[in-house]
Amino acid sequence: MGCYISTERQRTPKKMNTILKCLLTVFVFASVVANIVFIILHTPRTPKCAPEFQDALKGKKHDDKGLVFADLTSEEYTQVRDYMWSVSALNISRSVFAQPSENVLFLIELHLPPKSEVLRYLDKGGPRPRREAKAVVFSGSKQSISEYIVWPLPNPDHHQDVTLKTYNQELHINARTVTIGEYVALFKFVHKEVFGKVKTILEESFGYSESNTLNPFEGMPRGIQSGDRQTWFSFFRDRSGFYIHPVGFEVLINHRDTKSSMWKVEKALYNGEYFASLEELNEKYAAGKVKKIRYKESRDYGSLKPRHKPTGFGPLQYDVQGKRYSVRNNQVLYLDWSFAFGLSSLTGMRVFDIRFKGERIAYELSVQEAMSVYGSVTPGMMLTKFIDSSIGIGRFAHELVRGVDCPYTATFVDTYRYIDTNFTQRFRNSICIFEHNTGRPLRRHFSDFFSNSYGGLANNVLVFRTITAIGNYDYMWDFMFYQSGSVEAKVHATGYISSSYKTEDNLRYGHQVAENTLGNIHTHFINFKVDLDVLGRKNMFLTKDMEFVNVSLPWIPGEYAQIPRLVERQLKTEGEAALRYDTKTARYLHIASNLTNRWGHPRSYRLQVASFTGDHLPEAVPEERAMSWARYKVAITKYKDEEQTSSSLYNQNNIWSPAVDFSQFIEDNENIESEDLVAWVTTGFLHIPHAEDIPNTVSVGNGGGVILRPHNYFDEDPSMNSPDSVYIHPSEPADSCTNNRFACLAKEVCAPSLPTFTYNGFEGVMKFEE
Repeated sequence: MGCYISTERQRTPKKMNTILKCLLTVFVFASVVANIVFIILHTPRTPKCAPEFQDALKGKKHDDKGLVFADLTSEEYTQVRDYMWSVSALNISRSVFAQPSENVLFLIELHLPPKSEVLRYLDKGGPRPRREAKAVVFSGSKQSISEYIVWPLPNPDHHQDVTLKTYNQELHINARTVTIGEYVALFKFVHKEVFGKVKTILEESFGYSESNTLNPFEGMPRGIQSGDRQTWFSFFRDRSGFYIHPVGFEVLINHRDTKSSMWKVEKALYNGEYFASLEELNEKYAAGKVKKIRYKESRDYGSLKPRHKPTGFGPLQYDVQGKRYSVRNNQVLYLDWSFAFGLSSLTGMRVFDIRFKGERIAYELSVQEAMSVYGSVTPGMMLTKFIDSSIGIGRFAHELVRGVDCPYTATFVDTYRYIDTNFTQRFRNSICIFEHNTGRPLRRHFSDFFSNSYGGLANNVLVFRTITAIGNYDYMWDFMFYQSGSVEAKVHATGYISSSYKTEDNLRYGHQVAENTLGNIHTHFINFKVDLDVLGRKNMFLTKDMEFVNVSLPWIPGEYAQIPRLVERQLKTEGEAALRYDTKTARYLHIASNLTNRWGHPRSYRLQVASFTGDHLPEAVPEERAMSWARYKVAITKYKDEEQTSSSLYNQNNIWSPAVDFSQFIEDNENIESEDLVAWVTTGFLHIPHAEDIPNTVSVGNGGGVILRPHNYFDEDPSMNSPDSVYIHPSEPADSCTNNRFACLAKEVCAPSLPTFTYNGFEGVMKFEE
């Protein structure tokens, strides 16, 4: 800003007008500045939200007893590794790229102590159970797999082989998961023995070059009988989301021998036609005796890069009075809830010692298995039955993205793992915990007849979440804790579908979703372990349902009406309580105590399953035993320390003689009356891929779960004691805060303290070279 006054001779009136204009401009500018300063100084600043709202915890304090369930620390993993490396008899390789013929320390994780010892420690002041680790060694030199218990922690100095005790069988080396070292050897084999031998075909058919390579994707199981290790590899363009860019070329590689020099290509598939060898394919291709695929550049339709520049933010949820939950070590406190948590590299998310209002509801709630069966006319998908814990469900829990995977202001927890590596890996922010308003009331009523009032309760829940990206699929795992005393375990699937090259007649196995791309029909089955302890360990299994009965109308002689009647049963053996998917089951399933509530009914928790599964594999199929848990919507068994999981690390690669066959848990048909009971719950959905699955399957409608609901456990709804309750009566002023805190919300508004966005999720990805 400036005022210019000419130095030339001017008439006095004109000169005076210029001076006045200049002074007026200065005055206006000064007035604006003064007003801005005044507004800033006198406008009340919005306070920052408190980090934690202590009153919500009602004086509850953390304790360290939940550490009995805690995953191993980074230091403990390293100590176990160093101890196992020091045992000369095991001769363990220290290379992350160890060859299959070498001995590999594949896995280290917590070995859970016996339940009876833990409860004695938690409830009766008994000694803390000894802390132990489980270590899995793939012994290529001995052609076997061994599991060891290593103790004590910290500073281990003992180990014991427990393989036979755990599985009642020896584990052959070909039951092992493919390690990074074996993958490196396989990829080298593919480049030399496959790409090198059909290079002309790959160049002409798929535009192959060193800068435009093809990515292999493996089918499982690896063969048709025990001992096999023959894998069909399908090839895909090296594009974003390569899973949906098939090229119509597959090979069968026999890598049964632990020496890679003995591996060989046994079959090939090109454009729907089989060849006994790559040499035969070359000969017939050169002679013009095969239907050739002509290379055509395709667009990168698998990319998740936004098609349009992001322009804004959706709603942001934050804690107005600070967080109403607290996390310390592996323990969470939230309103009336408390629980301990962990993340298994194999089975994934799990919580323990779940208590509501101080009473234990469940000893354990955990993910057990995720399984899919595919349909196709091409071999890469034709035999495929993925059993994910054999790869590691929790293994692929990478960093969660703030604001997308979890609310921006969620609490994030790092996890540590040792699986298929030679060092402890840290996965930052791989678990998130947050309180969430579902946007619908937990309960409410507007009274319009005879008297007027409104009563309601916002459905605020605590969510404990991780997301595991297992190959093409991303599974979102949620454990949700409601103020009504309910707990929900649920899963949603997103990510990329698996696909195959479109050939004649394969539309019977899916839909075309892109150029020459078939989305293959497949099932998703998920298994949860629910170890409910309802007012102790002595429980029974009850079912309730309805039936219509014909009753007479007392006030009209000779007239009848069909009315529903309650039907109740107690199932007393494991055989009775194995509820198959292919039979009608009661709609109310209860784990009940021998104690009753005020009204004389057994205090119980109901298992309410939400599931949309497809049909399970027929039991006559040899591979079915490795996934026999999927026969049952719910199966109730008597608790045994030796029946910890429904599947195993080895079921995928020796699917015909599985290390764990869940159906054997039921075969002894033990009594389950007044016993410690475990519910094994299966949920999931059938997926028939469609055009909208490109590029990614959305989570909407693709999931399932189980809700644990109190059923006559209380004398009334426990959420009546919630601090979030709202009651409005016409006799009270509309702005009264007495029973409606929302009337005072404007006075309690705070600004969230938002952390800086960071992301380190690519630190823990699988790497196949130094």
